[in-house]
Amino acid sequence: MAKVSFTEHPASVGENYVEHLGSAWGFGAAMLRGSLACFIHGVFPFLCLTTGSRTIRDLHERMVTHRVRTPAGGAITPQG
Repeated sequence: MAKVSFTEHPASVGENYVEHLGSAWGFGAAMLRGSLACFIHGVFPFLCLTTGSRTIRDLHERMVTHRVRTPAGGAITPQG
């Protein structure tokens, strides 16, 4: 049961556990950078003018536009 928990979702997006870990950490790091830029922008409105919105667009493109899912039949198909 535990093994399924660690492999089922990564497999559904065409990744193994380590690939999915790296991808998730990459998303987390990008969100952290974007979040910090928004906090900085709030205090200093002349800094980080587009960093937050650019981060959201980039993450949306990576996560939604270029998503690959594996349906029950096993074939990998792009989502969009």
